[in-house]
Amino acid sequence: MNSGPLSGVRVLELAGIGPAPFAGMTLADLGAEVVRVDRPGGSGFFPGAEHLDLLNRGKKSILLDLKRPQAVATVLDMAAEADVLIEGYRPGVAERLGLGPGECQARNPRLVYGRMTGWGQDGPLARTAGHDIGYIALTGALHAIGEAGGPPRIPLNLVGDFGGGGNYLVIGVLAALREADRTGRGQVVDAAIVDGAAHLLAGTHMMLATGTWVDERGANLLDGGAPFYSVYETADGRHMAVGALEPKFYVELLAGLGLDDDPARQHDRTLWPALRARIAAAFAARTQAEWSGIFAGSDACVAPVMSLRDAAHHPHIKARGSIVEHDGLLQPAPAPRFSLTPTMLGTPPPVPGRHTLEVLDEWGVPDAAALIESGAAVQVSADATKDPRRG
Repeated sequence: MNSGPLSGVRVLELAGIGPAPFAGMTLADLGAEVVRVDRPGGSGFFPGAEHLDLLNRGKKSILLDLKRPQAVATVLDMAAEADVLIEGYRPGVAERLGLGPGECQARNPRLVYGRMTGWGQDGPLARTAGHDIGYIALTGALHAIGEAGGPPRIPLNLVGDFGGGGNYLVIGVLAALREADRTGRGQVVDAAIVDGAAHLLAGTHMMLATGTWVDERGANLLDGGAPFYSVYETADGRHMAVGALEPKFYVELLAGLGLDDDPARQHDRTLWPALRARIAAAFAARTQAEWSGIFAGSDACVAPVMSLRDAAHHPHIKARGSIVEHDGLLQPAPAPRFSLTPTMLGTPPPVPGRHTLEVLDEWGVPDAAALIESGAAVQVSADATKDPRRG
């Protein structure tokens, strides 16, 4: 039995890539039993390395050939026993498979049916292909990120796929589960990355409306335009992040850097170019380690910019266990944390088909052995799933 606040919740995940698997991982981190329905041939994204795909940690995998009616019937049988089903297909694909919300909720009226797309279930672009960069481009998020006078900068795929996509699917699923508990009625959750990314910009739109944000890159308090909210190179070619927005924190920044600028003129934009040059020169005189020591314990809001691997060794990240090595893989720990129902890292990412027979039996699917014999379902042998890195 999984631990966490969602212990006892059953989730079916129709295999895909990116934000939908991230949502499934998050639900598994929170204690749900998540079964991923993989298809022959896999996603093609990490062929031969599925056991390293952290977005599938904590899940079980069954392998079904959804081109076969028996396999589709099996998913419907499982949907009848599930609390949640999530899918990340283009609009209409699940319906063509016979696994749309109509078919699934006819078997289980309480089912929460979560749909993850980039453009949403309707609208002019709904059925076109896309990726994170395009979704955040249309919302204005990409336009706002980058240096003054330069091109937009790509914020990995954090703002779209995972921030505006997977996280909003989880939010929607949890809210719909609450409604299902109260009323006995499930519903469809339309989680579109464009909607979520736009929603994440609420604070930016607030500043735009109040006149404290201009619709340009690198000219605002939170986009690197302010010299006291920016990134600076150190003597060893590394960087320090500075976020001294509040006056009292700005005073500590100046003191730590040994600068005698007048703190009362912090927001005088005519002084910003010269101030940025002085701050840059100061940081360039010492190494990242030296500056980390100078600002340790300070409220100047200065932090070293860590690499992905080095971040796990920072004293604070290490003390909280925010990034850990588990099952031989460096990975983030579950978040957030709970006082009564603590979460824990689940099982390693499974190779597709690792749990087919086990799950079908546990979920009460009739004639599981016959399904495997017919080829509608596939059970991968234990030897085929052994990770050679773990001996």
